[in-house]
Amino acid sequence: MAVAAAPQVQTQGPGYYRIMVGDFEVTALLDGTHAFPIDTVVEGMSGKEIEANLARDFLTPPVQGSINAFLINTGSKLVLIDAGAGDLYGACCGHLADNIRAAGYRPEQVDQILLTHMHKDHIGGVSAKGTMLFPNAVLRASKAEADYWLNAANKAKAPPFLGSFFDAAIAAAAPYQSANRFEPFEGDVELAPGIVSMQTPGHTPGHVSYVVRSQGQMLIVWGDLVHVAALQLQKPDTTVKYDSNAASARHSRKDVFGEVVRDRSVVAAAHIAFPGLGHLRRQGNRFEWVPVNYEAEPGKPGGH
Repeated sequence: MAVAAAPQVQTQGPGYYRIMVGDFEVTALLDGTHAFPIDTVVEGMSGKEIEANLARDFLTPPVQGSINAFLINTGSKLVLIDAGAGDLYGACCGHLADNIRAAGYRPEQVDQILLTHMHKDHIGGVSAKGTMLFPNAVLRASKAEADYWLNAANKAKAPPFLGSFFDAAIAAAAPYQSANRFEPFEGDVELAPGIVSMQTPGHTPGHVSYVVRSQGQMLIVWGDLVHVAALQLQKPDTTVKYDSNAASARHSRKDVFGEVVRDRSVVAAAHIAFPGLGHLRRQGNRFEWVPVNYEAEPGKPGGH
């Protein structure tokens, strides 16, 4: 007798993955994936190059881009780096809080939220309808970033496609400002034990990356230095139209690429396929992404 076919499930498991960096537990969190409009956004690469580089990585447009955030438990502080898009990108995204809970934590346990920058897909998840979604956290971003995106006067001077980005940043930060829980910082400073900001401007005026160190191991959380790995690792000069200053974005990307290759650091990338954790390997003028080795029990002897 024939057995009826089981229906397809067509969902993934919870979006979290852990590694240890020294004594720090790092949990990658998926906010969602969305179709990245490569054909209208990527600059500095021809259509034929784009097609060939995507094909090399077995990709065809539209490519689903991950929106990743990273939760760092230092033992004394719980620090979230970036917070996803919230409800600003529609049903594709906004899953960060659910994945935090699935990972064994609660949003109210987060002590600090460190933003790499204030674009929608990084700040949108900090609040909703005027309410802090991380009620006990201090929200932090570079002063240059806050001064730019939280000043409505700058909206009129920016390209029209960025207009809604100003509105989103102002709305998302507002409840933290009202609660005196918004604290911009300047320069490269230690924001929590073992977590230091690193200025990497270009994608936005005050874009920063974060250097995480523990027991001689290092993790670089680099925000939006890379949007499409299949393209920008092959040709690091490639930019996107959302870059505020393309030349600075290229400079920051190349500097950090050089550092992570030299130091063999782990990278935590906002838009490389989830979990966005890996290493860079140089191949002449291009780079290759090497995902971290999967570990069922992070922190066990012989692990990462």
